[in-house]
Amino acid sequence: MTLRTLALVVVSLALLAAAVLVGPSLDGARGEFILLELRIPRVLVGALVGGSLSLVGACFQTLFANPLATESTVGTTAGATLGALSALALDFRAGGSFSVVFLAAFAGALIASLAVSLVAGSGRVQARDVLLVGITVTLATSALSTGLQYVSDSRALIDAARWSLGQLPQVGYRGVFVLLPLVLPAWLVLLWLTRPLQTFAFGEGLAHTRGVAVPRLRFLVLAAGSLAVAACVAWCGPIAFVGLIVPHLVRLAVGPALGRVLPLSLLGGSAFLVTCDAIARSLVAGRELPVGVVTASLGAPALVVLLFRVQRH
Repeated sequence: MTLRTLALVVVSLALLAAAVLVGPSLDGARGEFILLELRIPRVLVGALVGGSLSLVGACFQTLFANPLATESTVGTTAGATLGALSALALDFRAGGSFSVVFLAAFAGALIASLAVSLVAGSGRVQARDVLLVGITVTLATSALSTGLQYVSDSRALIDAARWSLGQLPQVGYRGVFVLLPLVLPAWLVLLWLTRPLQTFAFGEGLAHTRGVAVPRLRFLVLAAGSLAVAACVAWCGPIAFVGLIVPHLVRLAVGPALGRVLPLSLLGGSAFLVTCDAIARSLVAGRELPVGVVTASLGAPALVVLLFRVQRH
């Protein structure tokens, strides 16, 4: 382990631990409740979501050979938005053990992502074709969402606007129990694919000659990544730029080798989102900002910088 890698691990773990302490005093029974039922669950959910978005973003940037690819590239976020908005517009807010909004958003995200994953796994397309299909799915679902908003009532529009900002508030560990069995298998699959992805990063032709089943690789990366992102977006709403910023920061710190980039993106993404959430809940006294507002505020200038870097190279 290099010094930079060790430093990144230590800093990430320190940020995760520090986020638990940000906020009012934890004295007495009230403080114990805040710590055990509010802050720790929130940090755990933030770590699961941030790690998933960042890991998937790093994998998609490699898969599409595009430094600006994100976890939303294949239409997952747009599909989740359409599903959630459909549930809100029809006034379905709760049912059974899960929120209907969560189930609808999860289903919408999976359907949109499955269309792209099936195309990627067909063996008859190249990376740029898969990217175009993802953009098409995103545009189509976004147009449907816009039409649905046009015919929705004001209450549904307000609820949809709140959901679309991305938030992490948790009471208890339900979010952890919902997300963990969905995102953990996706993490294991994506990390297991590190070696073929590294070979693929040197060129699709070289990957073929070295025995990498490219269509299968594309399908597995897109399917696993979409599952993790679908669960995260359905539970917390869309949280932008995490999958764009963190992988690039990790590459700047430790180089392009995916054996380091993927696990460190997972850890760094967890720390980044949890830190943004700590900022969101402490920036304005007595009020909380949606964490999506903070990540977008940091991500917008980062995107401009990355665009200039891409143009220079």
